[in-house]
Amino acid sequence: MLAQGPSFAQKSFEDQVFDENIQAVRLYPGGADFSTQTNPPVISMSGAASLVLHFDDIAYEAEMFSAKIIHCNVDWTPSRLRDADFLQQYNEFNVNQYEYAINTRVPYIHYTFAIPPVTKSGNYIIQVYRGRDESQTVFTKKFMVFQNQVTLGAAVVPPSRTQDRRDSQQINVNVNYNNRELFDPLNATKIVIRQNQRDDLAIVGLKPTAIREDRKEIQYQLFDGTNTFSAGNEFRFVDIRFVRTVGRNVTAVRMEEDVVFAEAGIDASRQGQGYLEYLDLNGQFMIMNAERQNHELESEYILLTLNLKSPPLPEPPYVLGALTNWGKLPEAKMVYDQKKGMYQSTLFLKQGWYDYQYGLKTSDGWDTEALEGSHFQTENEYEVFFYYREMGSRYDELIGYSILNPNKRRF
Repeated sequence: MLAQGPSFAQKSFEDQVFDENIQAVRLYPGGADFSTQTNPPVISMSGAASLVLHFDDIAYEAEMFSAKIIHCNVDWTPSRLRDADFLQQYNEFNVNQYEYAINTRVPYIHYTFAIPPVTKSGNYIIQVYRGRDESQTVFTKKFMVFQNQVTLGAAVVPPSRTQDRRDSQQINVNVNYNNRELFDPLNATKIVIRQNQRDDLAIVGLKPTAIREDRKEIQYQLFDGTNTFSAGNEFRFVDIRFVRTVGRNVTAVRMEEDVVFAEAGIDASRQGQGYLEYLDLNGQFMIMNAERQNHELESEYILLTLNLKSPPLPEPPYVLGALTNWGKLPEAKMVYDQKKGMYQSTLFLKQGWYDYQYGLKTSDGWDTEALEGSHFQTENEYEVFFYYREMGSRYDELIGYSILNPNKRRF
């Protein structure tokens, strides 16, 4: 069922799915390696890689979908560029590459769409809708295109403030702009640093600690904690690549005629525990099937129940990760079972490997430390985006991009 039609005219865009029949939306650089599924949707204008969009429609018959690309400012509001300013073709594309699921209990059609090339750097939205009717938008997804016109030197360093050193990570950045003339770099540039591809954990609005015109260098090495992130903990995971046996952190699988049910192991709070090192996907997921060859078409959809053993909390916890769009899905909110003494949430997921954590909703965002703990040793992925708006320009150029600690090591 389609949710109330979205309105895009006045607010900033988000990654959002508006139709409950649309599942497993992914946008990442194309490649043969499975690990590309967890890569951020960021590409270079001069690179050979292109972005590929994947999604499923839970249906028996294929429908026509259309896609539109929207150029955005640094704050994800629509920019003032016209379509012809960043595209060489008409801005409505047919999403007509699809295949039917093969012998699955839940029928679905898998759609694939290659993002067309753009002529301007910056932030973009891919908007997908049914037919030719934009009021029937089914989802929006962010992506970024950059030009390497500056050199970003970024590093994860111990926090400057002593009180942050046990549970936080600081990101220092140096920007060298020898290859691009920047007029008024103090006011015309913006830097964004985000953790684990999460816009809700992005630091924006940092002011440089120094601008060295003689060396063409901008430094962001602050001492007040504004460039410091809570390090969090390694993500929990659940392995539902199997339906005929149980994967890791799965205690039971039950195959019915029209759906598959799975039960995850019982989790507990990790707050106050010591740090345990292991490899994770930094909150992302991968569609994989360990029992069949075609991962996209032969994978089952599973009703997976997650369990958190806990006394009643003042507020219910949420399941956080890309599997719930970082808490935005209604099913992310857990429900307390008094008899079992645990919080539970049942998610509708395609076979694969999924990372997740538990968090509490606060007025300042998600609090994961209360249930997961936070350790300075935690391996996280950080991205640094550097934007510049030329005098008189109508858009923010993305002229530098750097990624730290990409996690591609589990599979």
